[in-house]
Amino acid sequence: MADTARHGRKAFAFHAHESGTRHPLVAAAMVLPLAALLLFLFGGFDQVAAQASSVGVMLGR
Repeated sequence: MADTARHGRKAFAFHAHESGTRHPLVAAAMVLPLAALLLFLFGGFDQVAAQASSVGVMLGR
């Protein structure tokens, strides 16, 4: 009985869904702002542009 009560509190505290899955658009909406912030803070835009240019040259575009 104690195990059931503990599981109930845990599920309530974390608002767990039975399936445990999240819609991909919700996951993307959660991650993209942080990714954009990290790109801005660490100068990632220049790195992404350089890498894309490199790949483009390698592919002959």
